Amino acid sequence: QVHLVESGGGLVQPGGSLRLSCAASGRIFGANRMGWYRQVPGKQRELVAFITTGVGTNYADSVKGRFTISRDNAKVYLEMNSLKPEDTAVYYCNQVPALSHLWGQGTQVTVSS
Repeated sequence: QVHLVESGGGLVQPGGSLRLSCAASGRIFGANRMGWYRQVPGKQRELVAFITTGVGTNYADSVKGRFTISRDNAKVYLEMNSLKPEDTAVYYCNQVPALSHLWGQGTQVTVSS
């Protein structure tokens, strides 16, 4: 069974940077669009970026110009720059559209001074 494992989160000051990674125990990356989602308590999970198998990318307006999604055969990455307090959330990776059985534990990103 495939599992997704997110890592790289942490506490960072406004304006700082983090790089998130997503690894899968099974071979799911090669043939699917992969995305990064985020969720804050009381709100729906939102898709912030995705990357196609042809490395085309798409970003939510709220992160455009600050976040960069990339992939290789083993992982999907999210480079986050110029972080803002409103970026604080638990970040998850999943296919796009998401598959419910693939949700992992996520990684907490906290942007605070």
